[in-house]
Amino acid sequence: MVKSGYGDRASPQPTTKRNVDKDSGDFYPTPLWATGILLRHESFEGKTWEPACGDGAMSRVLIAGGLDVRSSDLFNRGFGTPDVDFLSQLPTNQSRHYFAFDCDNIITNPPYHLAEDFVRIGLSLIKKKLALLVRLAFLESAQRYDGIYEKTPPSRTWIFTKRPTFYPKGAKRGGSGTTAYCWMIWDSEHVGPSELCWFPHKRKIDKPLTLEGLGL
Repeated sequence: MVKSGYGDRASPQPTTKRNVDKDSGDFYPTPLWATGILLRHESFEGKTWEPACGDGAMSRVLIAGGLDVRSSDLFNRGFGTPDVDFLSQLPTNQSRHYFAFDCDNIITNPPYHLAEDFVRIGLSLIKKKLALLVRLAFLESAQRYDGIYEKTPPSRTWIFTKRPTFYPKGAKRGGSGTTAYCWMIWDSEHVGPSELCWFPHKRKIDKPLTLEGLGL
């Protein structure tokens, strides 16, 4: 059984600019452009679940891109349905069952130290695509190879040529990211070996974006 509760193993991503939000599930809203660039290179059809939606930073971009999105989170951050534990395997969890039903895609930025569990649960639920925003270092480790990649490698890995920077909610923003990230995609229709891809560098992502300016 996968251990539920995002807060018990969450920790900060490796940068001196952050302090861990120990009681709130490793919460750092995703920059708008980091989700927007995914939608420029991957298509999603059907119902999409964002199971770690936080304040809706990623969900709002997905909705603006025309996706049919259901949003939930273990915590109540004012967006989506709270108290939904994505990792819970208890059949009595009716809220989780509602979201898992007829789930075509899952797109999310999982707490890093729970990302392996998100892969396993996500692959058991999706009909089409699982897309996870993770550190590039997630590609490493013998444990992940044995537990995930040997049997179910990602169909595509999209590497950011510009590093995104994640800030705690309401924090002053400045500087550039110090950690490499990627989007890992598991596509049920993919045939052939795992693909390594790069997002093209674009100057406009150096500027703050609004939902209206994403150009989706």
